[in-house]
Amino acid sequence: MVGPEAPLITIGVPGSFAWKVFHERHPAMIEQLCAAFPYGADVRGRLADLLRETTGGVVEPLGDDAPDHGVWAAWAADRLGGPWSDCSFLWAESYFFRRLLAAVGYFEPGPWRGIDPFAPMKEAELRSTGTAEVLAALDALPRLSEADRDDTVVRAAVWGNQADLAFRMSAGAEGAAAGLVTGDSQVFWSLFGEPGPVHLVADNSAGELAADLVLIDHLLATGRADRVVLHVKPTPYYVSDATLADVVGVLRHLVGLGGEAGAVGQRTWDGLRDGRIEVRAHPFFCAPLEYRAMPTDLRAELASASVTIMKGDLNYRRLVGDRYWPATTPFADVVDHFPSPVVALRVLKSEVVVGLDEATAAALDATGDSWRTSGSHALVQAAVPGGAAVTR
Repeated sequence: MVGPEAPLITIGVPGSFAWKVFHERHPAMIEQLCAAFPYGADVRGRLADLLRETTGGVVEPLGDDAPDHGVWAAWAADRLGGPWSDCSFLWAESYFFRRLLAAVGYFEPGPWRGIDPFAPMKEAELRSTGTAEVLAALDALPRLSEADRDDTVVRAAVWGNQADLAFRMSAGAEGAAAGLVTGDSQVFWSLFGEPGPVHLVADNSAGELAADLVLIDHLLATGRADRVVLHVKPTPYYVSDATLADVVGVLRHLVGLGGEAGAVGQRTWDGLRDGRIEVRAHPFFCAPLEYRAMPTDLRAELASASVTIMKGDLNYRRLVGDRYWPATTPFADVVDHFPSPVVALRVLKSEVVVGLDEATAAALDATGDSWRTSGSHALVQAAVPGGAAVTR
């Protein structure tokens, strides 16, 4: 167990990364939405109101009666009427995206009901030249040695939508580790013993989801898993997060490509049909809460996993706690609440990080770079409940 908990990361510190997300990133993203869809004045007005509220106002209640209204009302109850600037980063971002869906008419009867406002961005990334090159490079995967295949699929899953870095088949051991602040594929595979059910909690759609499906295919093909459960978001979230519709869209794209990408897509399609792969979308995956607060049913489900794979930055924040932890805080200590062996695969895109040794943390800080938020560094961290973090 860790000692007293570190302070929560909030959005109210001018110039901080969290502050910039609300004052710079969100306005730019809403401009993209309004350019991608012919929203009327009513929708554009609600989006403008949301920006004004979240950058200088107080937290307002939901103005819709969507099926998840009750649970979100409970999650927001103790923050209503308070300044947004006092809110934690994790809670504020989640509530912002829930409010955004309501603003664009996602839940209400009308032409925009059920329309993913982020679909054009996901589709553009899936069909980009960079993603095409990555998926074409999969053709080399069957020719690699068993050890190199193990290493390559993990690196691809780590880097996600930067998978072009991961699928450089010629990368040696030194090149493969570039950008990793801790861990490697050996740390990942060390959790796997007898085949059992593996749960993968997805992050982004498009190229990253394609890399996740490659990893799932490899887990089943090598007997590390006898069944895989893929957890996605029940509604659009955080712009690029994967939903069931995205899983189907990426699978169709893969199957249509041919080559090894097509073969992976077809095997995954068949795995879904015969039950070796399942997709689930528990409402808690859109909750503004850390995983230590997960409901009983989800906790029981993840407790049955031989390994749970947590993908991406947001899942990492929810797993370890979105706080100003000292970077040397042991990973195993902050995930001891988790009900199964867990491994985090994450590109660093926010301030929270734990599990680094003192020399690494000091060297990174000495560079003067924004290494925690730039997306240029990544990590692989694993732990078993009640035990120490897994290291090489």
